[in-house]
Amino acid sequence: MKIVIIGGTGLIGTKVAERLRKQGHDVIQSSPSTGVNTLTGEGLAGVLAGANVVLDVTNSPSFEPSAVLSFFQTSTANLLKAEREAGVRHHVALSIVGIERSPDNGYFPAKVAQEELIKKGVIPYTIVRATQFMEFLGGIADSATVDGEVHVSPGAFQPIAADDVASFVAEAVCGKPENQTVEIAGPEKKPMSDFLKGYLTATGDTRTVLIDPQAKYFGSLVNDQSLVPLGSAKLGRLDVKTWFAQRPQAST
Repeated sequence: MKIVIIGGTGLIGTKVAERLRKQGHDVIQSSPSTGVNTLTGEGLAGVLAGANVVLDVTNSPSFEPSAVLSFFQTSTANLLKAEREAGVRHHVALSIVGIERSPDNGYFPAKVAQEELIKKGVIPYTIVRATQFMEFLGGIADSATVDGEVHVSPGAFQPIAADDVASFVAEAVCGKPENQTVEIAGPEKKPMSDFLKGYLTATGDTRTVLIDPQAKYFGSLVNDQSLVPLGSAKLGRLDVKTWFAQRPQAST
């Protein structure tokens, strides 16, 4: 089966490609660096020729709200049009759990717009919504730091390892289109503040974590329903402790 991964040279795209190739699939990892640009349409027709499945794991180069919205609307529209012309039979997209519940997060409404385009399109699809990646814990702590203290919400958090995300996404790519959204999350659900305290301690970071119900997560307040699955979800196998021990940085 020929599978094209749009945004295929990034963290998840690379991990998914590795898994799919081991299963014997013909996988093409495309990105602007390989001559495929979904914003302009450059290279799409060529790379999609003969493709059975397209996986979209693209990310906006800017996090400014209007730029993110423009990126996902333009990129997704161009990609779906090219897929239709190429006869692609399954569109798989990676999205985020809870995007409709945090409208003040500048990134999330753009992902909602992306999902709406996919659902309204003619290409059979599967949308895989993941919780935040464990790999982002350090960045989350940095974004929440004020005067050397990390201000974090006690709202529920359920991070998932990128390796587990890749496994679930590869499974979706190889399966039949579900024409619905599937949610995936990590095996542990605790307050966001607990995860960040544990991460900072494990990395030897001496910053103090302050539990603050008014602390915002990239612009939005977080409660126990904001960032976690509210219904059924597939759970990853790696808890934070195991992921931390296995990550490449652990040996440095």
